[in-house]
Amino acid sequence: MIEARGLCKRFGAIDAAVQVSFVARDGQITGLLGPNGAGKSTCLRMLYGVLAPDRGEARIDGIDIRGETSAARARLGVLPHAAALYGNLTARENIAYFGTLQGIGSEALAGRIEALAARLGIGDFLDRRAKGFSQGQRVKVALARALVHEPGNLVLDEPTNGLDVMAIRNLRALLEGLRGEGKCILFSSHVMQEVAALCDRIVIIGGGRVCADDTPAALCERSGAATLEEAFMRIQGGGGALL
Repeated sequence: MIEARGLCKRFGAIDAAVQVSFVARDGQITGLLGPNGAGKSTCLRMLYGVLAPDRGEARIDGIDIRGETSAARARLGVLPHAAALYGNLTARENIAYFGTLQGIGSEALAGRIEALAARLGIGDFLDRRAKGFSQGQRVKVALARALVHEPGNLVLDEPTNGLDVMAIRNLRALLEGLRGEGKCILFSSHVMQEVAALCDRIVIIGGGRVCADDTPAALCERSGAATLEEAFMRIQGGGGALL
């Protein structure tokens, strides 16, 4: 379970997050939805410990990521927005490096990498340097890196950005499978179709604030909208009236 408890973050005169609170539960996919600049990535970075909140707490399975950083991160896999890899390392070496940081022994690590390569379809380029990878290949390797220590929780920042239709379908199937295994998945997106197709629950953020937090069906019902896109527009336009 991933929890945001009253997270606040200010950059100069800009409030990037204002008392942001929500819960992403095990066995569910929770979407963080909002326009560009709404504060989604800032919230995610506080949840996985890259940014320190000015106030509030980020907890992974009840563990405060600031107070017990190593214990919290051991339970969390992260796919950052840019899916950055070490270009001079191979895909295998990129994954192995993160596995080693998580304290996985060499024999177990080798087995996990092979299993992830088969699951994610990266075997053909597992031993190629990452500098020449396509966006889809980078995302797959970054996902393998996030999953190598078998975390119960995943944070994904716009994972479908730059992917083609087939890669998006494959990623969707993977996330559905991970949800079926009971994992907690939190991902940000501004692509309404992906959120509608995947999410059990949606947190809408605008101007650094939570505007709504509910199931897709409930958001549509409460806003009187026929589609999630229409509900999103009404909620954003209403300044958070559906909290």
